[in-house]
Amino acid sequence: MQDVHTRGADLAGTDGRIARALLAWYRREGRTLPWRAPPGHLQDPYKVWLSEIMLQQTTVKAVTPRYIDFLRRWPDVTALARAELGDVLAAWAGLGYYARARNLHACARAVAETHGGRFPGTEDALRKLPGIGAYTSAAIAAIAFGRHAAPVDGNIERVIARLFAIETPLPAAKPEIKALAERLIPAEHPGDFAQGLMDLGASICTPRRPACGLCPLRPFCGGFAAGLAEQLPYKAAKAERPTRRGTAFVAIREDGAVLLRERPPSGLLGGMLEAPSTPWAETAPQHAIEQYAPLRAGWKRVPGLVTHTFTHFHLELTVYRAEAGQDPELTRAADPARCSWVGQRALPGAALPSVMRKVLAHALGEGGLAPKARGARTPASGVPRRGGRRSA
Repeated sequence: MQDVHTRGADLAGTDGRIARALLAWYRREGRTLPWRAPPGHLQDPYKVWLSEIMLQQTTVKAVTPRYIDFLRRWPDVTALARAELGDVLAAWAGLGYYARARNLHACARAVAETHGGRFPGTEDALRKLPGIGAYTSAAIAAIAFGRHAAPVDGNIERVIARLFAIETPLPAAKPEIKALAERLIPAEHPGDFAQGLMDLGASICTPRRPACGLCPLRPFCGGFAAGLAEQLPYKAAKAERPTRRGTAFVAIREDGAVLLRERPPSGLLGGMLEAPSTPWAETAPQHAIEQYAPLRAGWKRVPGLVTHTFTHFHLELTVYRAEAGQDPELTRAADPARCSWVGQRALPGAALPSVMRKVLAHALGEGGLAPKARGARTPASGVPRRGGRRSA
């Protein structure tokens, strides 16, 4: 197989035509998204950064309403820096990969405190900020500052692999794809070019059944010419995800409030709220109630399991539920300093990850209220404020 330099030499005469064809297509067909400026214009770095962090591992459809809500609540980086972390985590709930939210808050504070509320304009400087890696720094540099930078996400990776008929499987092909993407960047409008590649991968050069007949780059596409477009990029086989198991405890006070616990600030789902649970391990503990129940009560198992899939493992949770008194005493296993009773009306706005929303729905039944609590007065205390600390 040709190396990137030989391949680039063969295509030296077509690089400019590829860029011009893509830019013309982007001006006509580019998606209208709330974080985008019109073609030919630079965008506010804050909007680019916020959208790119939100879009990691998440779809445009899921992100769009959340982005609009974030921008309404925190219209600039200084406002976000002043926000409480607990509020940011609550607003993020449901988007997953919660380290992104913690880094989002930490990055906003760094920009406000170290850079006077203005994002730096180079890839190197951007990468020194919390949560900003190679892709995000390149995206901000190109789209917000017009720098010669090549962000390579999954869509762009697929477009470049097909355009140059790269048969090396991913992830080994990543350096070659990055180098080829960089050599295609035009001198003018590099941000439009990057967004054009993103849109081409999202709408035309899709993972399955690419619409090659509509593609502006088909005349230059090595994958199409070789009849490999739909197969590329090749990917190395992934290791099977292991399964972890645990037990979650949903305690309901007489007034209908639910016991929640704040997870440690770092690690998986850091700083989010949970129903107290056992550790998640390959084998669930045999004496879960005796060792880990957050209070002494008549715990009853809820039939069925709650399942959830994280990036690196599947999770199966057995759920127990108990009715508590008005002022129940928590056990040492509960870690009482991190626990709070939350009214059920406040649960939708609480910083609960998706897996814990599943646990509560499983335990509380349809409608989200425990049968005993229906019609009961919900405490006005709402979401615990301890999660609002200002550091991650």
